[in-house]
Amino acid sequence: MKNLIIILGLVFALSLNISAAEGEPVKEPADAVNSTEENSQKERLAKFLANYKWTKGPATGALGDVAEVDVPEGFMLCDGNDTRSILQAFGNIVGTRELGLMAPENFDWFVVFEFDRVGYVKDDEKDSLDADGMLSSIKRGTEAGNKMRAQQGIPPMTIVGWEIPPHYNDQTKLLEWSIRAQSEGESVLNHNTRILGRKGVMEVALVIDPTIVKETLPVFYKLLGGYSFKEGQKYAQFQDGDKVAKYGLAALVVGGAAVGAAKLGLFAWLAMMFKKLWKVIIIAIVAVGAGIKNLFGKVVTKVDEPGPEDRN
Repeated sequence: MKNLIIILGLVFALSLNISAAEGEPVKEPADAVNSTEENSQKERLAKFLANYKWTKGPATGALGDVAEVDVPEGFMLCDGNDTRSILQAFGNIVGTRELGLMAPENFDWFVVFEFDRVGYVKDDEKDSLDADGMLSSIKRGTEAGNKMRAQQGIPPMTIVGWEIPPHYNDQTKLLEWSIRAQSEGESVLNHNTRILGRKGVMEVALVIDPTIVKETLPVFYKLLGGYSFKEGQKYAQFQDGDKVAKYGLAALVVGGAAVGAAKLGLFAWLAMMFKKLWKVIIIAIVAVGAGIKNLFGKVVTKVDEPGPEDRN
């Protein structure tokens, strides 16, 4: 019901713009039009986010029963249930592993936390990570994933190469890599972090417009500095008899990229078009909502078929 309310509110807001567009054109200065549109988008985003419960910083937020993270001033965190609801609204497939979503209050970018209870991942591959070999595997996986994208009406992706090759910090037990790809001529960045724990791996996905990555990464790294597994969940607290994962660090990279390519196709699409967030939210909802076209008729048809200005 909550998602339906969001859909109704967003589509109603859009219908006002469509109705105005169908009347006599009103000539206004370009700066005034852009300013009005920007304020309108911010208002729509604020209304959308208000549907969820946020822990606002400065505070410490729980990530399920597994970990916790510091929420700095100017940032906000929601729990796993609201994370799944937000991601579904963006058109993503969700499961049961999502534990939280953190973002600056302006929502220019966001971070998703998911925990995979795969068991204790041995890091004995830390000095032998084959970046070239892993990239080849990821490219093959992406080509296979493009078939799934085509079936869902999602544009194909092409892997360009490493933005940040896989590397592992033995002190923090943190594995990081970043892949640059292209979709419909636009640059897409898939930035991944894995934090090893006693009973599994915390998957941290940064969803961001590629044009602001360099300036944002230092802030993102600072956020990760406030992350910690809860007592009894830490990597160093492994005990004989604990579940051990059947794969190592290399498989985390290749497997993580494959999941990202298949499961988070619209995630990347959203990041690519982040400056038009409210339009992407509407498009994503319409794309995955069965029967929505029949419900909204003409308005939805216009949203579902964005014009040239929506593709830039």
